Amino acid sequence: MKDREGFLRNAMEAHGGAVYRLALCRLQNAADAEDVYQDVFLRLLGEEARDWDGEYLKAWLLRTALNRCVDVQRFRLRRTALSLDEVPELARPADDEAAELWEAVSRLPEGERTAVHLHYAEGYRTEEIAAMQHVPAATVRTRLRRARMRLKDLLGGTDDEQEQVSECSGEHLRAHRA
Repeated sequence: MKDREGFLRNAMEAHGGAVYRLALCRLQNAADAEDVYQDVFLRLLGEEARDWDGEYLKAWLLRTALNRCVDVQRFRLRRTALSLDEVPELARPADDEAAELWEAVSRLPEGERTAVHLHYAEGYRTEEIAAMQHVPAATVRTRLRRARMRLKDLLGGTDDEQEQVSECSGEHLRAHRA
């Protein structure tokens, strides 16, 4: 039993922030995000002992969190979204520029918001996000592209300053006007 408790404690320390931030991003409600966080780790505690490697464990936790978020959205009444001032320090961006960006991200449709969070905040590739959400990789790339376009509009970007990101290689390429 001590081994299970140690494993759970280590998993919470290593990946708890990612689980909470994803739930908060998805649900936009701190109380529901805390419930999802608790449910995910209780489910992990109830899982059979197996050889969890770090990335598999994180992916399992995030997939479980996404599933639990769907359950919360399906069975609970949605409450109003939190302002950034009400969000706990764990999920608050470090600087004002990042705060403005993540405030704009919070206004995106749910699918785009989740894709942006998993890709840019958690560092997952589009193929990995697709597997977590059980959608084609092209759908994730479309959601990311649409999210970037919406964010550009929300944040007042212009075409001559546009930076495109190659989904396959992750290289940044400057867009040139013809």
